[in-house]
Amino acid sequence: MENLKKRTFFSLLLALSVFMAACASEPTGNEGESTGDGEGTSENEGSEGGGDLIISLASDAVSLDLHKSNDTYSSNVASNIYETLVYHDKDLNLKEGLAESFEQLDENTWEFKLREGIKFHDDSDFNAEVVKANLDRILDPEVASQRAFLYDMVEEVKVVDDYTVQIITEYPFAPLPAHLAHTGGGMMSAEKIAADYEAMENGEEPGSVLNNEPTGTGYFEFDSWSPGNELKLTKYEDYWGDPAKVDSVTFRVVPEDGTRIADLNTGAAHIADPLSPSDVSQIEATDGMHVDSTESVAMMYIGFNSQKEPFDDPNVRKALSMAINKDSIIQGIYDGHGLEAKSPLAPKVYGYSEDIDVIEYNPEEAKALLEEAGYGEGELSITFNTSDHRERQNIAENVQQALTEIGVNVSIEMQEWASFLESTANGEQEMFVLSWSTVTGDGDYGLFPLFHESQFGSAGNRTFTDNAELNELLMSARQNEDQEARLGQYEEAQNIIANEAIVYPLFHEDYLLGVSDSVEGLWQHPTRRLMLQDVTLN
Repeated sequence: MENLKKRTFFSLLLALSVFMAACASEPTGNEGESTGDGEGTSENEGSEGGGDLIISLASDAVSLDLHKSNDTYSSNVASNIYETLVYHDKDLNLKEGLAESFEQLDENTWEFKLREGIKFHDDSDFNAEVVKANLDRILDPEVASQRAFLYDMVEEVKVVDDYTVQIITEYPFAPLPAHLAHTGGGMMSAEKIAADYEAMENGEEPGSVLNNEPTGTGYFEFDSWSPGNELKLTKYEDYWGDPAKVDSVTFRVVPEDGTRIADLNTGAAHIADPLSPSDVSQIEATDGMHVDSTESVAMMYIGFNSQKEPFDDPNVRKALSMAINKDSIIQGIYDGHGLEAKSPLAPKVYGYSEDIDVIEYNPEEAKALLEEAGYGEGELSITFNTSDHRERQNIAENVQQALTEIGVNVSIEMQEWASFLESTANGEQEMFVLSWSTVTGDGDYGLFPLFHESQFGSAGNRTFTDNAELNELLMSARQNEDQEARLGQYEEAQNIIANEAIVYPLFHEDYLLGVSDSVEGLWQHPTRRLMLQDVTLN
């Protein structure tokens, strides 16, 4: 990091923080995508580059307006169109992207020096006004961005000159660089932002222009989109850094696991994302394809709605947790493709600690705790909510069997994904299974949205936890510039979460891809982004 006035502080920040946010601003080896012809023909061959890369995805993007979505599939596409001021490389180091340097001027002010001469795909200039336009829009209540929480501490974006911008926060916010590396911090064309606002004035919804004409500075540019079918990007020939190696990329929507594998087998696709753990052996046994596995920063967890009886009793939550065998889920459902979770934070995330109290599997102690809470055998009946994801349904059945063995009656309610998210955001659930990915790689993102009382519902806190001590710790930690003290606060917070059994962390899953042997140069970020800039088809 060059030219830091607080070099000692920031060196410590970088050393301690293993930031994981995926972004698309690495000019020499970041993401890059390309499209396919669907037949796997010889047109896709050639070690010198070119060709069409075809990716079968389980779901379509929701929106290509960066401020109107917060899902993996949208981010996977968008991170190839847009770039961020800073990003994280494959070694998990924070790097300069569209910003050539940055420094902290005082506890509330960060200054970014921007690269000059960069053009958007619409030939407009990237400059400080663009940065201001993007951050102002994401915080605009009229836009109602799903990603506004990433930057709600920003008080002012000040343009110093054409290529210098200052970001002033309401309070000291240590993870700001990590949040700027999040895909939500990508830079969209200011001219397209202005056109989108004009459309809003004419009665259109926010994003009507940006979603249909996504325009960034990345090594791929938008070509076409048939919602629910496929989305195509093409190589941006005038990219400011090292260009992508393939000519184009097509993201095809293929919801069925078996069909994605079949497409891979026939050559109709080069990458199947995701790959179910139960299908790994099939891929490994098939010539011409292989499995790509990446340790993630995601946590799969069991959640309890603390606003509903009997889940407002920590002893009940602890008893139910004790009855669940994590290893049987990891080995029996995920075939070992995951790391047992000790806390909500994965080992690579800044703030992770080994010194966390862990609820151990102990069915007999679970029965005793339930009796203390006033629930004898067969006297407690609960509903367990899950989405229509295959492995999560299997988790629900595993939990149902485990709780039956301690005398708890469990009925499973399976819901379509959107319905599941809506009902859990509204607090209609009792007990549920869900995952959370710390996409910034910083403990603030892994804990604050999930457990702070200000984040009830869709923001992340679907357990509706309101613990005064935890609230204070999480707010203090995000404002603390003392990195050693901050680590201590996150350790304390994680122990409160464990001792109160607010959630029961199960495991940190491995992200799995089915990949054709013709694909080289592919890697997947621990936040699940496909890194495609250096991909070639041989």
